[in-house]
Amino acid sequence: MTQSKNINVNFARIPTTMRAWKVMNQGPIDSDPSPLQLVTTDVLPPHTGEILVRVLTCGVCRTDLHVTEGDLLEHKKHVTPGHEIIGEVCACGPETGRFQLGQRVGIPWLRHTCGKCNFCRSGHENLCPNSKYTGWDHDGGYAEYTTVDEAFAYKIPDSFESTTAAPLLCAGIIGYHAYVKANVPAGGTLGLYGFGGSAHIIAELALKQGIKVHVLTRGENAQKLALKLGASSAAGAYDQPPEQLDSAIIFAPAGAIIPKALEGLKSGGTLALAGIHMTDVPPLNYQQHLFHEKMITSVESNTRKNGEEFLRLASRLKIHPETRQYSLKQAREALRYLAIGDVKGAGVLKIAAD
Repeated sequence: MTQSKNINVNFARIPTTMRAWKVMNQGPIDSDPSPLQLVTTDVLPPHTGEILVRVLTCGVCRTDLHVTEGDLLEHKKHVTPGHEIIGEVCACGPETGRFQLGQRVGIPWLRHTCGKCNFCRSGHENLCPNSKYTGWDHDGGYAEYTTVDEAFAYKIPDSFESTTAAPLLCAGIIGYHAYVKANVPAGGTLGLYGFGGSAHIIAELALKQGIKVHVLTRGENAQKLALKLGASSAAGAYDQPPEQLDSAIIFAPAGAIIPKALEGLKSGGTLALAGIHMTDVPPLNYQQHLFHEKMITSVESNTRKNGEEFLRLASRLKIHPETRQYSLKQAREALRYLAIGDVKGAGVLKIAAD
C-alpha cells in the first residue's frame, strides 16, 4: 500500500491486502451460491479526515441481513457489511488529530451527514437527507481493516471488552434512541416486541433504571433469555401483555405486530418502531388502536449525541450484552442464525486479538 507522506502510521507494518466479506448479489442468505462471499481485497489508505482501523470485533446486526438479502436497496456495489465495529487506529489521514495511533475506537452505522441542512443544524442529524452509512454506503467491519471519518467514530470506555462493546455501536445506540422516543416514564411499564441483539440490551438498561419489562417474541430461547435478565413476563409476539403498558418498542421487522402492540398500550402510551425495515402494516381501527391519545413513532438511526450519551450511561450502569461469538470465516453462519429469529444474545465476529 502506498502511504502519503501526510499519513501517520504506527510501527507495525500494515498489510497491502486483507480478507473481507462482500455482498456479490443480494439474495437469501441460504441461496446457492450465497450472496455473501469471502474475498481478498486491497487495504486502502485513509483519506483526508479519516482514520484506518484494524478491526478487532464486529457485531452482527439484522440490518446486515437486510443489506445482504435485498430488503434494503443496494447503495454500494459489492459492499462489505458490518457497522458495530470495535478496532484499533493504525493510520491517520491528513487533517486528523482526534484519535491517537493504537487507540481503541468504535465505528457505528451513521457514517456521514452534510452538516448544512436544517436537520443537521437543529440537532437532528439522523434525519439528514444526505446521510451515509457504514456497511451500506461504505465498506464496513466484516473485514480485517476499514476506514471512517474520525468525526463519526466513538471513544470506547475502558470498562468494556471489545466483544462486549461491539453490539453497543448499533443495537445499543439505536435501541437507546428508540427507548428515548418511546417516552418511558419513571417506574413505568415497557413492552419489547422481538428480543434479539438490540432488545436484550435495552431490557437490561430499562431494568437497571427501575422499569418493569414485558417481552413478546416468537423464540423460546429469546423468551428464556428475557426471563433470565429479569423481565416480568415473556410471551408470543402476537400475545397481549399481562398488563397495559406505558410504552412499547417493536424491534421485530413485522408490521403485523403494530395493531397488537397498540392494543396493549395504556391511554396516552407511546409505541416506537425501531427497525430500518418493516413489512407492510395492516389497516388500523381508529377506536380500537389509536384513540385515547396513543402515539406511534418510527425511529431513524441516531445522532452522535445519542451515541455518546448511551455509551456513558452503559458504562455507568455496567451494561454487558449477552454475546455469541464467531470467527470472521463464520459470518454467513452468524447471519443464518440471526435469520432464524430465536437468538441467545448478540452475534459478534471476533476478527483480531486486542
